[in-house]
Amino acid sequence: MPTIFRHAGFRFFFYSNEGHPREPVHVHVARGGGEAKLWVRPVQVARSAGLDARSLREIAGIVAERADEIERAWHEHFGG
Repeated sequence: MPTIFRHAGFRFFFYSNEGHPREPVHVHVARGGGEAKLWVRPVQVARSAGLDARSLREIAGIVAERADEIERAWHEHFGG
């Protein structure tokens, strides 16, 4: 599970085995036992558990601000 970055106590990461065929670019985010999966373009919560609505809004804002960085890391990690 490569970590892309940490921000505001959240860890933004990928699972190395994202399945085949691979889904579109997305990121997983965890903090305090909660986790969410967000699509990057457009930013949208795919699923979440253990995170409240306020945290999800905060996470979505971070993903929107750092979408280019997340996409670059995705392509570097998964190749393509």
